[in-house]
Amino acid sequence: MTPEQAKFLFDTAMPQVISEFKTTRRVVAAMPEDQLDYRPSEKCMTARELATHILTARIFFLNGVATGAFSRDAAQTDAASVADMLSWFDTAHAAAVEKMNQRTPEQLAETLTFYSYSNPAVAYINFCLMHEAHHRGQLAAYLRPMGGKVPSIYGGSADEPMQPPAKAKA
Repeated sequence: MTPEQAKFLFDTAMPQVISEFKTTRRVVAAMPEDQLDYRPSEKCMTARELATHILTARIFFLNGVATGAFSRDAAQTDAASVADMLSWFDTAHAAAVEKMNQRTPEQLAETLTFYSYSNPAVAYINFCLMHEAHHRGQLAAYLRPMGGKVPSIYGGSADEPMQPPAKAKA
């Protein structure tokens, strides 16, 4: 991948990074605080574990793009409450995005290895977003059985229906 191609992909992906951040935040914020240990089956993570996984994985991937190396140490939290998770996420995400925005096109095009994958650094933004959407969908499915409400994700939900646009006045 050329630096120009990497820069194009980065510029195209960053608005989605911000949009998905807001959506993920809404889903995590919808978890009832007294139900964080809920799990639909013994094979599933608890809501708290799943939410923590979603948030820390995003920071892990974005920090990898931002620094040119993956490090689990940069994406750890012991936040236990929903408010603490979101506070940590807000701070860690802002820092990761700021660092990402400082990367040069050449750095974005450099090969970065994650397990058996070797891709240009910028390609892990899409990997991050797909991973996040997958697990966020799982967490959204936990919400109603937990007694929570499902927020709008890619359109309305039964709990947060889409509103038609306001009609322009003549």
